[in-house]
Amino acid sequence: MLGGAQSGKSHYAQQLASHSEHVTFIATAPRSDTEMRKKIARHRRERPVAWSTVEAPLNLAQTISSESHKANVVLIDCLTIYVANVMGARKASSGTLKKHIEAVCGAIRASKADVIVVSNEVGSGVVPPYRSGRIYRDFLGQMNREIAQIADKVVLMIAGVPLTLKDLRVSPKKRMNDTSPLGLAANGLPVLANGSRQKHSRLRKTFE
Repeated sequence: MLGGAQSGKSHYAQQLASHSEHVTFIATAPRSDTEMRKKIARHRRERPVAWSTVEAPLNLAQTISSESHKANVVLIDCLTIYVANVMGARKASSGTLKKHIEAVCGAIRASKADVIVVSNEVGSGVVPPYRSGRIYRDFLGQMNREIAQIADKVVLMIAGVPLTLKDLRVSPKKRMNDTSPLGLAANGLPVLANGSRQKHSRLRKTFE
């Protein structure tokens, strides 16, 4: 789920996840100051009370792996802050950043739950004037690209309107006729960002 600030991407992601019975929300924002703590508390109140919330400012890959065994859907909000956390906590070498991307992508691929990922698209603006800003832009852009490659569905949010960039789970003919704002399938279930369970099922059938 990609988009700019206040584009509606988090709200859209939560709408998708709300169709599932067991949802784990992975929050990456740290409780850095009073303003952030109030914001986190407000966001918790806005989510369904039945959802589990796990805070993972840094250990995202490990958290995805552990929580995917407990939930039908894992919603990560968001990669934008996670990347900033990683860069702030560790020396931002290209090798270190690549390992984080590989670890997160590996955890998503192996997930037994469907995974919805929220992230900002930050590469459309001007080139950041500082080196750290350019490293951040490139790191987030690479992570967005790698996750989009393994996702079944990629949605770009613009002014609250979802634009489907990629959808491997819907045929081209069906996609043209699908007018649902949430991309619901014929059975009324949402088409999620990654279909791990269906993917594993298809693989098992292939090898059988």
